Amino acid sequence: MNRKEFLKSSTLFGVASLILPTTNAFAKNLADNPIDKLVDANGNYIQQILPYSESFLEPYMDTETLHLHYTFHHGSAVKGANKDLQMIKKALDDNNLETIDFWTKKLSYHFSSHILHSIFWTNLTNKSTLPQGDLLKRIEKSFGSYDRLKVLIAATSKNVDGNGWGILAYQPYSDSLVILQCENHEKLTQWGAIPLLVIDVWEHAYYLKYKNKRTDFVDALFNIINWDNVAMRLNDALKLTR
Repeated sequence: MNRKEFLKSSTLFGVASLILPTTNAFAKNLADNPIDKLVDANGNYIQQILPYSESFLEPYMDTETLHLHYTFHHGSAVKGANKDLQMIKKALDDNNLETIDFWTKKLSYHFSSHILHSIFWTNLTNKSTLPQGDLLKRIEKSFGSYDRLKVLIAATSKNVDGNGWGILAYQPYSDSLVILQCENHEKLTQWGAIPLLVIDVWEHAYYLKYKNKRTDFVDALFNIINWDNVAMRLNDALKLTR
């Protein structure tokens, strides 16, 4: 394989291969959870429809914020990722490798945004839920208690420097749950970690309703976190890694 072929294969398929190989469990997960299907049959990135109406999360997340957030911020990430992919392919076709680094970094940014936003929408519901079963047992094993987890992920999310995310993830290499503080959409992550619950603390996620009070927004989200969805994602992650 020459350098051009290597760059093409590693760039276009790097995201998937760096996480985990495709398995039957992963294919089943996509069939059961269509919002997690982020590409079409041709490999183009696609944005699935929201699993609920734009007013569904009121009063904790207002309708206007949800509309703008989903339509323009998440939507622009999908468009950006497709452009980045096209530019990488063009650079390879033209044998112009000077721009590969730029477009690869852009793709990491935009596609990571697409992934996290797609998880974010399903992590929310319009009622209060609590972790149960295996999820609760793993929370207690990794953090001591559910209350300790809440304190940790809330503080991690509130204290993101600039824009980013607080993330509860399953780390298969240690078979444990971990908390990540992600800057932007792609920085300060761990290899192999699979996001289960993500808290968006970019200003566009809360500014219309909460102004500059990020802490109030994060606290409010705990009223609408869909722990059943988090449990489903943990179950899928375990299937993927075993």
